[in-house]
Amino acid sequence: MSKIRITKQFSFETGHALYGYDGKCKNVHGHSYNLYVTVIGSPISDNSNVKFGMVIDFGDLKKIVKEDIVDVFDHATVFNKNTPHVELAKELQDRGHNVLLVDYQPTSEMMVIDFAEKIKERLPDNIKLHSLKLQETATSFAEWYASDNE
Repeated sequence: MSKIRITKQFSFETGHALYGYDGKCKNVHGHSYNLYVTVIGSPISDNSNVKFGMVIDFGDLKKIVKEDIVDVFDHATVFNKNTPHVELAKELQDRGHNVLLVDYQPTSEMMVIDFAEKIKERLPDNIKLHSLKLQETATSFAEWYASDNE
């Protein structure tokens, strides 16, 4: 059966700071991110299946991405856990702010790698993650392709 790619778009607001960076992005700032998730698979051919004709129900894909990425990162501030901003992060957490300390520099490039791993773990065996596009501004984005990472 034919392989079909389907894409769902998600939006979330996240703040971050780039530890050790030599430009403005070393300061805490935020972005209105758009994440495009593309999966590939064959449409379900069993006409007794309630999802007959679908590669994956868009609602099922939404649930995965929302739970593992959007709900976690939306209105959070992300810091590399090795940053000197750790004290600031702890202070913000103590005051009830949503702060994430991650094992990587929270650039779009590294975030999209993290997101790919999270999504791949949750997809059914018959569905593969094809690509991700994480757009942080109207003119800047990072892309991840499965074919580049085999």
